[in-house]
Amino acid sequence: MRYGDKVAVDGLSLTVERGSITAVLGPNGAGKTTTLETCEGFRRPQAGHVRVLGLDPVTQRRELLPRIGVMLQSGGAWSGVRAEEMLRHVAKLHANPLPVDMLVERLGLGECGKTPFRRLSGGQQQRLGLAMAVVGRPELVFVDEPTAGMDPAARRTTWELLQELRADGVTIVLTTHYLEEAERLADMVHIIDRGQLIATGSPEELTRGSSATVRLVVDRELPADAEAALRAAVSTWSEQHQVGLQSISFGSRTLEDVFLHLTGRELES
Repeated sequence: MRYGDKVAVDGLSLTVERGSITAVLGPNGAGKTTTLETCEGFRRPQAGHVRVLGLDPVTQRRELLPRIGVMLQSGGAWSGVRAEEMLRHVAKLHANPLPVDMLVERLGLGECGKTPFRRLSGGQQQRLGLAMAVVGRPELVFVDEPTAGMDPAARRTTWELLQELRADGVTIVLTTHYLEEAERLADMVHIIDRGQLIATGSPEELTRGSSATVRLVVDRELPADAEAALRAAVSTWSEQHQVGLQSISFGSRTLEDVFLHLTGRELES
C-alpha cells in the first residue's frame, strides 16, 4: 500500500491463527492501521492479496461482515445517541446477538447507559465500542486500543472479557500501545516497522534471551542470600575487568525491551 511516494505496507505477510489473541504492534506510521483496515475491507490492497476467514474482504464483503466485529479506536457511534440505545440498535442488526443487558452489566455501561455518546469519557466510549464489536457473536474481532482511557479496574474487566471470548473460540486481532497488555493477552505477537514485519513469536519467545541478557537457570530453588551473593560476584568481576557497573537488576526481558531493541522507538499513543 502506497500513499503518494510513501510505502505504508511493504511486502508484509502474516497469518493469524483461529481461536487466538494476536497482537499487531508497531510505532506510529509503521503501517499497522493500514494493514488492519485492509483486512477489515476498508481499503483495497494495491498489490498482493488478503483473505479473512477464507474470504476476500473487498469483493466478498457482504459475506464477511456478519462474521466479524470491528472496534474502532474512536467513534463508531452517533454523537447524540445514548450509549445503551446505540448498543441495542447494533444488536438488532444481527441474527443472534449476545444479551445486551449482560454486556451492559459486564462492561459497566449501566452507569452511563442514558448518557449521549459525545458526553461519555474516553474509557466509557471504548467500553461501548467493544460491546458493539462483540454483540453480534463474531468469529473474528478486530480491537484497536481496547483499553485506552480506562481505569485499572475497567482494563482488567476488558482483559477478562477478551480472554473469555478466546476461550469460546473467537479469534481476536489486537492493536495496543500498552505493551503490558499485549504481553499479558497475546498468544502471538507481530511487530511491524516501516511497513515490514520485523519479528513474530509468542511473548515468551520474543522475550527469551539475547546477547544483552544473562540468564541463570538452576535445577532447584535458590537460597535467600543468592541474589546478594550474585550481585557481589558481578561487582567483583566488574572491578577486575575495569568495567563501570552503573546498575544491576534481576528479572527477564519484557516485550517493551524487545520492541525498543528492534525498532529503536517507543510505542507512543
